[in-house]
Amino acid sequence: MSGLLPLFPLQLVAFPGSAVPLHIFEERYKEMVGDAERKGTEFGIVLARDGGIVNAGCTVIVEQVLERYSDGRFDVITRGRRRFEIVSLDQELEYLRGEVEYFEDEDWTPAPPELLDRALNAFRELRDAVTNTGGDFQMTEPDRGHPSVSFQLAEAIDDLDFQNTLLRSRSEVERLRRFTQFAQEFIPKKLYAAKMKKLAPLNGSGRKPAGI
Repeated sequence: MSGLLPLFPLQLVAFPGSAVPLHIFEERYKEMVGDAERKGTEFGIVLARDGGIVNAGCTVIVEQVLERYSDGRFDVITRGRRRFEIVSLDQELEYLRGEVEYFEDEDWTPAPPELLDRALNAFRELRDAVTNTGGDFQMTEPDRGHPSVSFQLAEAIDDLDFQNTLLRSRSEVERLRRFTQFAQEFIPKKLYAAKMKKLAPLNGSGRKPAGI
C-alpha cells in the first residue's frame, strides 16, 4: 500500500519543532530510518504503551546523522514536524505503518500576555525546583514569541501521558492553561520525590542503617 506513514513506537512524545535524538539499533528501524534519511521523508513517532500504541503522534525528519557504528547502528537528530491521528494500521512490513490524518490547531486565538506570563513563570519555578534539588535541567528559556511555545514548555514535564494530552490539543490557549495548572501540581511532587531520594538510605528511626 502506498501513502502509509512508517511508525516508530517509543517511550517519548515528539512535538512539532522539537529536536529528538535517536539511537537506532534494531534491524527493522535501521531500515525504516535509513530510508527516511536517504529520501528526506518523514516517519511518525508514537507513544508506546503496554500492549500497543496511542493513536496520535508527530512526524519527524532526519536532520543530522551524528555517528555511524561498524555494526550498522547509528545516532541521529530528528526534528518534529506534523501532528497526526492514526486511522488504521498496516503490518505488512517488519515495522508498523499507518494510514493517518494530519491535524493543526482549530482555535488560533492568540494567548493573552498574562497567560503567557503565568506559563513561563511556572516553567521557571519548575526549573528552579529541579536544579535546587540537584537535578539536571538542560532546557533553555522557551521563546515567548513562538506561536506554539506550549510545545516547548511541554518538554519540561517528564510525564508522557500529560505530554501526549498536550500534543492532541488543538488550541494554544488551552495548552498553556493545561501546562500552567499541571506544572503547579507537578512541582511539589518533584520536590517530594527529591526529598524521598535523599531520605532513602535512612531507616525508620531517621538514622542511617549500620554499614551505610
